[in-house]
Amino acid sequence: MQLPPADRTASAYTGYTRAHWEAAADALLTAVEPYATEDRALYHLPGDRTSWSGRLSDGLEGYARTLLLAAFRRDEKALERYADGLAAGVSGVWPRIEDRSQPLVEAASIALALRLTRELLWDRLDDGVRQRAAAWLGDALTAEAWPCNWELFPVTVGGFLAEIGHEPEASRAAIDRGLERIEQWYLGDGWYTDGDGRKFDYYNGWAMHLYPVLHAWLEGDEGLLELYGTRLERHLADYARLFGGDGAPLHQGRSLTYRFATTAPLWLGALTGRTPLSPGETRRLASGALRYFLDRGAVDDRGLLSLGWHGPDESVLQGYSGPASPYWASKGFLGLLLPRDHEVWTAAEEPAPVERADAVTPVGPPNWLLQSTRSDGVVRLHNHGSEDVRYDPYYTRLAYSTVTAPSPSHDNSVLVGDDPSRTGIEPLGAGEGWVASRHTAGGGARVTSVVLAHGAAEVRAHLVTGAEPGTPVRVTGWPAGEGLRAELLPATGLDDTLTGVTGDGATLFVALARLTGEPDPVPLAELVSVRVDETGTVEVRWRDGDGARVLLDGSGVEVAPLTA
Repeated sequence: MQLPPADRTASAYTGYTRAHWEAAADALLTAVEPYATEDRALYHLPGDRTSWSGRLSDGLEGYARTLLLAAFRRDEKALERYADGLAAGVSGVWPRIEDRSQPLVEAASIALALRLTRELLWDRLDDGVRQRAAAWLGDALTAEAWPCNWELFPVTVGGFLAEIGHEPEASRAAIDRGLERIEQWYLGDGWYTDGDGRKFDYYNGWAMHLYPVLHAWLEGDEGLLELYGTRLERHLADYARLFGGDGAPLHQGRSLTYRFATTAPLWLGALTGRTPLSPGETRRLASGALRYFLDRGAVDDRGLLSLGWHGPDESVLQGYSGPASPYWASKGFLGLLLPRDHEVWTAAEEPAPVERADAVTPVGPPNWLLQSTRSDGVVRLHNHGSEDVRYDPYYTRLAYSTVTAPSPSHDNSVLVGDDPSRTGIEPLGAGEGWVASRHTAGGGARVTSVVLAHGAAEVRAHLVTGAEPGTPVRVTGWPAGEGLRAELLPATGLDDTLTGVTGDGATLFVALARLTGEPDPVPLAELVSVRVDETGTVEVRWRDGDGARVLLDGSGVEVAPLTA
């Protein structure tokens, strides 16, 4: 991909400006064009993979997701091509929108694109095409959605159809129904779970916040914008901490092949004025993520986004991933809706949170602890509250980071009887420098866990109950990676292989851990000391004198500062 030279005056951290975003969008749109069908209604991208929705739906996905990119770019020439494809698609080419079907997802992208570019595309269509398109989209108003972020797709379609006067009552009903349904999943402090349970991931930003806030903004509904915009602003205070110094988003959750769609909520905050981030910080985070992926092979030699993370990578795919699925990344170009003279484009870049200072930050609703270090730009997420076993290993490991990926060897796990399972995760709280949870492990054993973090160092304590005496327990830490040092040292109840055995009752296992990109760090054992007294209380003392006293038992976890 040909991009302009880096501009280190305006963008000292990434070198990227609006011109880089425009060039990237143009290159992506140009690259997909040869794969459009003759009538331009479908985009069949190359490859031997088909999603579980089938080839026809995959072709619609290619149209819808790249149309959204053209809409954000406001490329009139490209939009003319998509107008031709729309006319053909609604004349019998596209599959119908049915209950819980993938076309419902793609209808939302099409409706949003049409709403954003109404004067450039929709208003120029023949009446017959508009009627057929509205009728095709209209099926989304009553189609049953999966009980998750999908509830917002009828909202997005309804917003557009209501604006053009098509089935206004049904459109309003779909909007109200969808917005009402997501309320049950809002857990406060800017965080939604994606459906029932505790499914915390990037769908918070690129769906649960994106669609309601955009709807409120496009409607000009100040009441709704106050409600959803306030939530977004609070979310972004945590969200900005999920990006590493190299621009990488945390490697956690499903649909990671959407890559720089992770930037969408950053731009959304700037677009609507609902953000705690400065303009320079917003652009630094967003451009950092775009550059991270472009520099690491996300776009192949044909100019296409591959199914993967850096380059092709089947480990981050799901059954619904088709050849055009990565173009959900088009949402990352939302910032192009901001005018050229907007301060998010004109301000000098400012450092990201990870670049300002070391930080250990509790995140309440997900029950996470974010641990970041300025010296190496690494962000680590200690997961004590997110669970979705359908898409393991991306939800139930004890920790994730911006520089590692979950390994098949069960990194960041507690193996009870050689079983790495972690289900029924029960959050036990998070506070200054710590986070805790309880889960069900192999053989029905229960594991109460707490991690304490300071700088790059960690103390991980696990109390195992309900296991047969003599059951082996093995603790694993961070996976190794190029330029990284991953360490795990036994402290209590573990031998040099990080293995121990359960006793007659509750058995405590404690280890020291560290993931660092520093080339010559202070030895881990010199950064922290751990002592366990006769009551099972764990005393942790950091090198700088700070510390904590931790008690794990059947009732939960108590953490208190350690006095001198």
